[in-house]
Amino acid sequence: MKLNKIKTFCYLIGVFALVGCKLNNTKAVKNDSWEYLFNGKNLDNWIVKIHKHELGDNYANTFQVKDGAIQVSYKDYEKFDERYGHLFYKEPFSNYHLKFEYRFTEEWLEDAPGYTYRNSGVMFHSQNPKTILKDQDWPISVEYQMLADAEDGNPRPTGNMCSPGTEVFYKGKMDPRHCINSSSNTYPWNEWVQAELIVQDSLVTHKVNGEIVLTYTKTQIGGGTTNGYNPEIKQDGKMLTEGYIGLQAEGQGVLFREIKIKRLK
Repeated sequence: MKLNKIKTFCYLIGVFALVGCKLNNTKAVKNDSWEYLFNGKNLDNWIVKIHKHELGDNYANTFQVKDGAIQVSYKDYEKFDERYGHLFYKEPFSNYHLKFEYRFTEEWLEDAPGYTYRNSGVMFHSQNPKTILKDQDWPISVEYQMLADAEDGNPRPTGNMCSPGTEVFYKGKMDPRHCINSSSNTYPWNEWVQAELIVQDSLVTHKVNGEIVLTYTKTQIGGGTTNGYNPEIKQDGKMLTEGYIGLQAEGQGVLFREIKIKRLK
């Protein structure tokens, strides 16, 4: 009897070990479906476009890597001079789940527009950076807008939507506002915030620190705000189902890290 019990015990241990291995392998496969867009070391696979500069001109080292994060830096600027910048990943995406973390820095250029204070964003469904003209200020795109607390103490939700050269449907109808606020809390400027963008078919979902804060549909070209574009590119009414992802720089220092994406069916 004792020998049989020992055999049974050993058998059960083997079964549990096998199940555990399968679970671990399943988890590994699931994690493998995430692709890191930023390697934490350099800006390989990313393309710079700054207003008033040619494609690829990283003026004054605006975009740089520091301590494993992409930093928007204005250390070498004398003045902002409307140099709205974007750092695009090399290829377009459609149907995906994007995750990243961000926080602001103390840098802010006083000649930048006042609204840019503790304000940045991630553009998506953007036009190809190669089609952005030298004197075009913002790409035709949709923006996951990031805000932090202001000195006046008023609420400033983050994870909002802004629409340079685009339009969206909100609560079932076309919304004429350039920006739509989310339902998120207000966060301190120097605190890391976890952001998520889920784009699947017509539905777009914004999340902040794991909570859904905004949804909208039918992203399409239209509206104003963007200037200096090629008229052939801005085809109002054209539905946007894919495009490039870009990190924004518009006078406020900011850090981005843990930028990864999962492609969805």
